Amino acid sequence: MIEIINAAAQAIIVDSGRYGFSDIGVPHSSALDMFSYKAVNFLTGNEDGAPAIESFGPMFSMKFHEEMVFAVTGAWVDGVIDEIPFTSWRSIRAKRGSIMKIKRVYSGFRYYIGFSGKMDIDQVMGSYTTNLECCFGGLDGRPLKKGDLIRFSNITSIEDRFILKDAIPSMDPPHTLRIIDGPEIDYFTDDAIEKIFGKKDVSSYVVSTKSNRTGIRLEGNPVEFKEGVEKSIISEGILPGTIQIPGDGMPVIVLNERTLGGYARIASVAKVDQDMLAHLKPKDEVILKRIDIEEADTLWNTKQKLIKNLLKNE
Repeated sequence: MIEIINAAAQAIIVDSGRYGFSDIGVPHSSALDMFSYKAVNFLTGNEDGAPAIESFGPMFSMKFHEEMVFAVTGAWVDGVIDEIPFTSWRSIRAKRGSIMKIKRVYSGFRYYIGFSGKMDIDQVMGSYTTNLECCFGGLDGRPLKKGDLIRFSNITSIEDRFILKDAIPSMDPPHTLRIIDGPEIDYFTDDAIEKIFGKKDVSSYVVSTKSNRTGIRLEGNPVEFKEGVEKSIISEGILPGTIQIPGDGMPVIVLNERTLGGYARIASVAKVDQDMLAHLKPKDEVILKRIDIEEADTLWNTKQKLIKNLLKNE
């Protein structure tokens, strides 16, 4: 069992997602950085799909009421276990009574904490992940708070594991996001398309403070619609990474908590770069780089092969 002492800015329980319910408006709400999520399960000997904690902000802390292995992936942190520093992206052994603290996040934004046992929580619609808007999943459908107790079953002792630093993507700004054309790109003027894609198909924006797990708002050059074109569309299904343009012309990148959208979709973040969306924090610079769908497919397939080889249990 672990006990939450401080839940930092926000900490929730996530997994690989709640799928098959988009038709009734239930999003998949998975971990935002799936590579980091898969890695934390690998480091703690769990199957892909096991629940883990996704958090952001410093001062997260918890107490171990039994011996187990844990790991922290995602954002690089300064952490201590019983005041002894530990390193991100490797397995760490905690004793009964040990206290773990995240003192500082120095690269990236969201981090993931996994354990060598399965959280004793109920699945909702086939998933453990937290849906904050619908108030279900995770621990009572809410962020973790001081005093929360999470019990575990099937705690195992595993060999020490680590991920080579060279295999971990950079999480420092500026963040380059490769994007592909969206279905409503023709709604926008040539000048607007030039602004969002920029000179030589590159442009720069800044992450707004009005960003959360639902979407990331960007600030920069407003994107202009063609004269006479409606600034909204009939609501349609949308996927994570979709870049919508609302009436004010400022791009919004959709994350994992929406199934429908009614704004024109000028572009989409290529899937190969969607994990990075977990690490865009307010005031970070974002560079958008236009690629075609064939390149996006090639990049994604290459990344999947690398991850499979990196996280294989041998």
